[in-house]
Amino acid sequence: MKPAVGVIGLGIMGSAMAGVLCKAGYAVCGYDPKPEALRRFKRAGGKPLASAAAVARNSEMLILSLATVGALDAVAAEIAAARPPRKPLVIETSTLPIADKLRAAKLLGRAGMRALDCPISGTAVRLKQGAWTIFVSGEAAAARKVKDILAEFTRNAPYVGAFGNGMRMKFIANHMVAIQNVAVAESMTFARKMGLDPQQVWDLFAASPVIGSGVFKLRGKFMVDRKYLPATMKVEVWQKDMQVIGDMARAVDCPVPLFSACGPVFNAAMAQGLSQHDTASVCEVLDSMAGGTGKAKRKR
Repeated sequence: MKPAVGVIGLGIMGSAMAGVLCKAGYAVCGYDPKPEALRRFKRAGGKPLASAAAVARNSEMLILSLATVGALDAVAAEIAAARPPRKPLVIETSTLPIADKLRAAKLLGRAGMRALDCPISGTAVRLKQGAWTIFVSGEAAAARKVKDILAEFTRNAPYVGAFGNGMRMKFIANHMVAIQNVAVAESMTFARKMGLDPQQVWDLFAASPVIGSGVFKLRGKFMVDRKYLPATMKVEVWQKDMQVIGDMARAVDCPVPLFSACGPVFNAAMAQGLSQHDTASVCEVLDSMAGGTGKAKRKR
C-alpha cells in the first residue's frame, strides 16, 4: 500500500507536489495558512486539514515546502509538540539556511521523527517536464525509504550525503541560475538594441548545445513575450534565496563576483514593482537601463 502523505506549505512548489501525488493515487492531506491554497488543494483531490499538527498526525511521510525560516520554526515546533503517533518521516524541501534546517531537524528528532534535507532545483513548470533535481541528504536508511515518493516527481534525486549537503548542492544550482538569468536578460536587451527579433534569437540559441540552457529555454521565452505572470519563481522569493547563498559564500570566504553583480539587478526589479513577477522580469530592469527599445510593451 502507498503511504499516507502530508504536505505542509501549499504554495507554487508544495501544491505542485501535492497534485502529482494525488494523481498517482496517494492519500494526500495538507495544510497552508492561506484559504485559497487549501481550496486549490481540495480541487486537486487532496484533503485539507486545519493545522500542521493535524497533517502530521495523519501522515506516514511528511513533505515541508516553506518560504521562510519563521515558517519552518513554527511548523517544526507545532509538529514536535503534537508528537504524532506514526512518527512521519519528514522530507524538508525548502531553500533555507542549513543551520535553521538543522535546528528544526533536531527538534523533530527529540520528538522521535527523522528528517531529510531535500531541496529542489527546478520550478513547477519543470516538474511537469520531469526535469526536477532533488538533492537528498541525511540518514542513508531514511533516504532509501523516500525513494518511491521522490520518484513521482523526478528520476533525478541523487543521494548527496550528510544532512545539509542537499542545501549545499542547491546553493551551487541557484548560484548558476542567478547568473544565467541575468545573462539571458542582458543578451535579450542587447539583441533588441541592435534591432534583432527576440523570438528569432530565442529560436536560434535556446536549443543550442553550446549556449542553450534550461534557464535560457524557460526564462528567455518570458523575456521574448515580455509576460511575467504567472510566475514560476517570484522575484520576492528569489531575493530570499540570493541572501542565503550570499551568506554562505561569505561564511566560507569564497569570492562570487558574478553572483554579487546580479544582486542590484534583482533589487531594482523589486523597486520597480515586480516582486510578484517571474525572475525573468529582470529583463525589464535592463531594458529601462538601456533607455527602452520601443519595440514592445511590458505585460503584467
